[in-house]
Amino acid sequence: MCAWAAPQPGCHRDIVTLNDVSFSFDGKPVLSHLSFRIQERDFIGLIGPNGAGKSTLLRLIVGLLTPDSGRIELFGAPADQFKERELIGYVPQKNNFNPLFPATVREVVMSGLFGRRKLFRRVTRQDADRCMDALRTMQIEDLADKRIGELSGGQQQRVFLARALISNPQLLILDEPMSGIDAETQQNFFHLIRHMHQKHNITFLMVSHDMEMVRSYLGEEPKETSGKLSFFVRHSHDLEDCAETDLLHTVRKEG
Repeated sequence: MCAWAAPQPGCHRDIVTLNDVSFSFDGKPVLSHLSFRIQERDFIGLIGPNGAGKSTLLRLIVGLLTPDSGRIELFGAPADQFKERELIGYVPQKNNFNPLFPATVREVVMSGLFGRRKLFRRVTRQDADRCMDALRTMQIEDLADKRIGELSGGQQQRVFLARALISNPQLLILDEPMSGIDAETQQNFFHLIRHMHQKHNITFLMVSHDMEMVRSYLGEEPKETSGKLSFFVRHSHDLEDCAETDLLHTVRKEG
């Protein structure tokens, strides 16, 4: 169990718990007996070389992979029984789309509002406004009516960042979220997630190769290591909440 996992008086609830989790691919161990706990409003920066299992770990947490052994819990429930998937925003490292995929950018971003149980509900004006806010936040409002398959890789990444943010997730999992993104958008996005962590009830787990960003916000040294993985940790358990309920207000462009 990692050092930050020990329960403390007044600490927040557990968001992710991994207990003795192992995973192999084609018989080759990728993760071995990994245990750690992420509490509400933690920001975890995950660093490691290629092949260390960073993306595999994220895919295990979001349910795209199943561990060979061990137990994963999300918001206190066993991962295989967890139903509130809309509480989790996830941006994978790469998204490859068939150029003929029919969905528009607006439709892809809007889909982030709909869990499986809400898939067929009517789109409200508030939904449309939040979608436009998300598009503006990632500076892609001019792409709203283009098909996702027509975009460059960097443009697609901004679409999926907008999709992950639109539903106000309680857990945001980011796998190299700034891959292929221009410097200005990177700066805006880091400003956004720092504010979200400090002033909103959001828990973060992020893989990044940007060591300068990780160390500037999460500290120079990892709190824990497991194999080749290093976990940098920052807590925001006692900070004052922002009066705004709209997570996108920090970077919204004024007209």
